[in-house]
Amino acid sequence: MLAYVSEPTVHPIAAAPNPEGEPGFGSPGELAAALEATGYLPDEGLATAAYLALVMHRPLFLEGEAGVGKTALAQALAEITGRPLYRLQCYEGLEASQALYDWDFGRQLLHLRAAEAAHATDDTASLEASLYDRRFLLARPLLQALEDSPSVLLVDEIDRADDEFEAFLLEVLSDFTISIPELGTVHAKTPPLVVLTSNRTREVHDALKRRCLYHWLQHPDFDREVAILRRRLPQVTEQLAREVARATATLRTLDLLKPPGIAESMDWATALHTLGARDLDPDLAARTLGAVLKYREDTDRVQALARGALFGG
Repeated sequence: MLAYVSEPTVHPIAAAPNPEGEPGFGSPGELAAALEATGYLPDEGLATAAYLALVMHRPLFLEGEAGVGKTALAQALAEITGRPLYRLQCYEGLEASQALYDWDFGRQLLHLRAAEAAHATDDTASLEASLYDRRFLLARPLLQALEDSPSVLLVDEIDRADDEFEAFLLEVLSDFTISIPELGTVHAKTPPLVVLTSNRTREVHDALKRRCLYHWLQHPDFDREVAILRRRLPQVTEQLAREVARATATLRTLDLLKPPGIAESMDWATALHTLGARDLDPDLAARTLGAVLKYREDTDRVQALARGALFGG
């Protein structure tokens, strides 16, 4: 196995492994309980999808609006399984080399100059081989996840990547093998738990979806959102959590450019609590809209409506 080139994020808390070395979750309910212990509260459908992805060694494709907890699920899964988490953030123009590996040309050049200074450049073949030693390889998230097996690989916002990268990713996920011409082949001893997320800015090709288990994440219902706010923000009063959850749900019905997700509702509750609020005062709510709305057009639209109707005043 190739040596590591960077330290991953390691989560030491994990369920007891079974004889095959996998975390010992016997059912979706057990997995859900473990996730809840980290502060992540999944519904039954999401817990089942995550459980099947773990035991079937299948990638999990999560789709839904921004802020519904897709990325947070991968982080929670890494914590409860005790696996290192490697995150590949996708964007337009992302190339395979930026996701796999690259050579450290600066260190290679220094090595070459040192060889020249030592008059060790006569054996061209040996010198060339030494330039492609493992110590000069910069591992990127895909290679790191295969090397550091077992792991959790988060491919975040795959819908932002190009079609070419999507096709390349499908090839990697088919056999979890990467070929490095200068060094050989890297194959994961245990397939990483792969979580792919999409905000559906474009449709991801069916070929990639067929390789995965699919789950659509929607905004939590009122009771679940209150429970999340209370679990993640215990300093916030019960009344404030309920009123923020209710107001956030109302904002999601207004055809905004960016409906607020659970991350925004937590930011809003935190901002209100920081200002001393114990309930959702309409004037204070209006002054803290920047915590929950991220576009000027959305803020103008909400402020133009009757604040009392939105915030209970």
